[in-house]
Amino acid sequence: MSFVKPKFRHPDLPLNEVGYSRADYEGVLSTLCAGCGHDSVSGAIVSACFEMNLEPHRVAKLSGIGCSSKTPAYFLSNSHGFNSVHGRMPSVATGANLANRDLMYLGISGDGDSASIGMGQFVHAIRRNLNITYILMNNGCYGLTKGQDSATADVGSVNKSGHANQFAAIDMAGLALEMGATFVARSFSGDKEQLVPLIKAAMSHPGFALIDVISPCVTFNNNPGSTKSYDYTREHIEATAAVDYVPFKEEITAAYAEGEVLDVALHDGSYIQLSKLAPNWNPFDRIGAINRVHEAKVKNEILTGLIFIDQDHPDLHQMLDTTATPLNQLPQALLIPGPEVLEAVNRAGR
Repeated sequence: MSFVKPKFRHPDLPLNEVGYSRADYEGVLSTLCAGCGHDSVSGAIVSACFEMNLEPHRVAKLSGIGCSSKTPAYFLSNSHGFNSVHGRMPSVATGANLANRDLMYLGISGDGDSASIGMGQFVHAIRRNLNITYILMNNGCYGLTKGQDSATADVGSVNKSGHANQFAAIDMAGLALEMGATFVARSFSGDKEQLVPLIKAAMSHPGFALIDVISPCVTFNNNPGSTKSYDYTREHIEATAAVDYVPFKEEITAAYAEGEVLDVALHDGSYIQLSKLAPNWNPFDRIGAINRVHEAKVKNEILTGLIFIDQDHPDLHQMLDTTATPLNQLPQALLIPGPEVLEAVNRAGR
């Protein structure tokens, strides 16, 4: 039996500032398991892009292999897209970004795709501060190949077969902090109120922005004993702050006592507004963030929210001093300057 997503939409659906309805940011009908956390993440991406008034053709979505990497088909159907091979999405994204810096890049990956075969590519994208929003859908298992433990499965976490994982978990948010990521956040697929503003903030950030999303696998890793299940995540969440995203055109207000609210300015004039919940938490302190992530792990907490942000570090284009014009718009005279210019370059290197 096949299913087709209906194309009819009510003609009076509200439009955003660029003339699109929310339906214009959707994709095809999902083939993931009913209740999969990944579908909630896709819905959050749709909401974030609609509310940010993004033109779909200005977004490039890239993915690798796995359940998470299928999701770009389920949102932004009018955007550019490239589904790469297992673990290789970051290098494809790097090449695309260097060729056309005018697009907004959205990388979709999973714990199997990024924490194992793609680990080398993941860390190099971070150290280069590639301007990309990297959403990692983290369920602690290989859902596409029948639920084997992934590298992010916690020690002692019990999978559906009843076996407890014996190996140390890779904390992707902690690793990103260690590698120098300039935006690190963690969220839960079931917390749209937190996830949507985090996606907006990440897409407004000028550099590598990681959102590690705990996204339970309802088929293979939602059982008692799993530390990536819906029940466990809800019971162990510890938020750094209540998060809101304030667009540039909206007045920034705060109805809190002095010192309880922090406005984090983004490069486009918008803000992330944080109402502090965790004690002694400073999103500008990398070492403090690293320590807090480790502390949460010891306490079996799942630390969510904006963990760290650094807006002073140059992105890859600034470090390489590339042309402000996308390569696909450069004229032939600049791309092929002729033998005289080549000879001058060669002489300079002799």
